[in-house]
Amino acid sequence: MSDNATGKRVFPPLYVSSGDASADRLAFFHILERLKTQRRTGWVDHKVPGPESISDHMYRMAILAMCTSDPELDVSKCVMMALVHDLAEAQVGDIAPREGIPKAEKRRLEAEAMHSFVHEMLHNNPSAQRIEALWKEYEEGETKEAQFVKDLDRFEMACQAAEYERNYGMQTLQPFFDSSLPHVRHPEVQDWGKALLEERHKTGPGSESDARHSE
Repeated sequence: MSDNATGKRVFPPLYVSSGDASADRLAFFHILERLKTQRRTGWVDHKVPGPESISDHMYRMAILAMCTSDPELDVSKCVMMALVHDLAEAQVGDIAPREGIPKAEKRRLEAEAMHSFVHEMLHNNPSAQRIEALWKEYEEGETKEAQFVKDLDRFEMACQAAEYERNYGMQTLQPFFDSSLPHVRHPEVQDWGKALLEERHKTGPGSESDARHSE
């Protein structure tokens, strides 16, 4: 998960069950800490001061899911899905495209991590099966809930980019907007994105507010 001297990502060994269900469950609880301490790679690459962690990102997505007014969505499922969609990154980290790991290999690594969590740590109990089902549903992206949560993933990243621009005067974060908001499909999240861009126009790089702060 951490980079070695060559700059290549090194993955920790997968957990192997001890045979003690209680100890294995605690091992899962402990591995979740990595989500709290691992910084999101894109922000690190752009030298954002004190960048958010993986769990920071997922937590706001969960709250965003609670804010929807769409009666067609299972909001509880969306909240849970937001909280598990990047769970595999506790094992493999936040793999960025610039690392050159093919998408198929990234998917394999993440599926391998989830299998370890579900079977080696949680012994395929009902809770583990629920976590796995939610993660797979998100990855497959076929249900309206999975597609909505994917849009939240996009919007949350753009929202964070706007905040880093405003808080730190970052001038290099346009790619985070270009790769997110244009791909949002859910009408309500599209509206959130439009409001965010309007706010950014007033307060972001090149705005009158930005010019005043640079004087």
